[in-house]
Amino acid sequence: MKRVILAAVVLLVGSATMQAQSVRFGFKGGLNFANQTGSEIRVNSTNYKTDAITSYHGGLIAEIKLTEGFAIQPELLYSTVGASYKNAVEEFENELGYLSIPVMAKISLGKAVSLDLGPQASILLSEKNKFDAKNAETFDFGLAGGLSFNITDNFFLQGRYVLGLTDASKEAQVKNSVVQVSAGFKF
Repeated sequence: MKRVILAAVVLLVGSATMQAQSVRFGFKGGLNFANQTGSEIRVNSTNYKTDAITSYHGGLIAEIKLTEGFAIQPELLYSTVGASYKNAVEEFENELGYLSIPVMAKISLGKAVSLDLGPQASILLSEKNKFDAKNAETFDFGLAGGLSFNITDNFFLQGRYVLGLTDASKEAQVKNSVVQVSAGFKF
């Protein structure tokens, strides 16, 4: 009986050690090139054209390796998106700050490159604009896809596109879209 208990303890410790080796934590940050697109972009009954804005993102990641060529990477990011609005008379910028939670499936395309695909849920934390309106929706859902490049065992670069699937505004049918370029470090 002692041998069975000892064998169970050794297997449990061994599997816990293997599990700990397959999870890596880290952080990343970078630039956002964000815009808002839609069929009806109106503010206070006025039509506007949008242009992209440059903003930022940063946060924590966890890479959970499930097999040799497949991993799941949940992230917790602060990300700013939005657009610059213009018409013939005025121009202003709308910047939305989100707590974003992408969960990416990482499919290895080689030793140093992976294809990253998955959903992203975001909760609005702040809205900064040059006009008197608080019209942003508090929840945003989108799909993300991109590539990761492992420069070393710990340092990586990522490029990603996030397409918003839900309306970002209560008053217009606009969706967020953002191209992200990131650098990060895994422990």
